[in-house]
Amino acid sequence: MAHPSKRLVGKVAFITGAARGQGRAHVVRLASEGAHIVGVDLAGPLPGVPYDSATEDDLDETRRLVEEQGVEALLSRCDTRDLEGLKRAVADGVAALGRLDVVVANAGICIPETWDEVTPRSFQDVMDINVTGVWNTVTASAQHLIDGGGGSIVLISSLAGKKVQPFMVHYSTSKHALVGMSRAFAAELGQYDIRVNTVHPGAVNTPMGSGQMIARIEQTNEANPRLAGMGTTFLNRFSAEAEEISGVVAFLACDEASFVTAEEISVDGGTQHF
Repeated sequence: MAHPSKRLVGKVAFITGAARGQGRAHVVRLASEGAHIVGVDLAGPLPGVPYDSATEDDLDETRRLVEEQGVEALLSRCDTRDLEGLKRAVADGVAALGRLDVVVANAGICIPETWDEVTPRSFQDVMDINVTGVWNTVTASAQHLIDGGGGSIVLISSLAGKKVQPFMVHYSTSKHALVGMSRAFAAELGQYDIRVNTVHPGAVNTPMGSGQMIARIEQTNEANPRLAGMGTTFLNRFSAEAEEISGVVAFLACDEASFVTAEEISVDGGTQHF
């Protein structure tokens, strides 16, 4: 997908979940537009997920792809549940690169479970990573945006943040929470010329569909087949490519979106309305 623009030259972006999938796509897209990258990923086993977890090799490959764009990549392992670790990663990036302009809170997990399969542990894991981890990301980085005179924060929510994702009470709860979080941060950080928005992908072709993920979704669909069609699109494709989500992230990151804040942008092929 061609994107010859260079709308982020000289900017610095901090992105979580950078090792692969959507996170890697966001990293590479912003780098291709000229941004230097500070990125983190757990790059290790995720709790309770049925798909393959990212690895250090994945993070190394993201670094290589960024450096191919001729910009700097400061990537490290960090768990978004670790606020102090995130603060260090961001501070080290700002110390090395001089500023921070864009934050993309992308890291998250997804566990298909019927309502009565959800356990206290799985509910807490999803909320800790998908909600608290995003709050940690903004909390660790917002002052650096303020110090630089403003910027853009993009929270990666989901179709499940606008419409129920069946058989994922915890995931749907977490992604709806990000809408409220985005609006609240947008309200308070607006006085510093910081914009905060959410992006809502539907199905996306990423490694989140690996391992036993598809089989697990099919199993949960059997609990109530009427709900299985809730992911249907208006278009002829069921799912997006990660780069299609990144195009929206890049728009929100750049000055073309300078008056867009507290907004929820879907990239779901119309699924939210089906």
